[in-house]
Amino acid sequence: MHYAIIKTGGKQYKVQVGDVVYVEKLLVEVGNDYAFEEVLAISNEGKMVIGNPVVEGASVLAKVEEQGRGRKVRGLRFKSKSNYRKRYGHRQPFTKLTIQSIEG
Repeated sequence: MHYAIIKTGGKQYKVQVGDVVYVEKLLVEVGNDYAFEEVLAISNEGKMVIGNPVVEGASVLAKVEEQGRGRKVRGLRFKSKSNYRKRYGHRQPFTKLTIQSIEG
């Protein structure tokens, strides 16, 4: 099993070739390729390479499939005894990627 652990948007993702991953929004046009340079670890058929903090010369290539916004999350602020109520909503932007290759 060939996989890599990448870091983007303050989060870590375990990816394999062919995986579809939703990450924090990247400033890349739909249809373009994006290379992740922050590869924390690579596993290749049982042999694990762990970076310190990143693996030198490693990269993960992905194709941008979609730019979008997630489902609306509703929130509410409330203070008792003062008649204060405030509703808000939030839609988190995302980028949908398909992993094409793992090199390194």
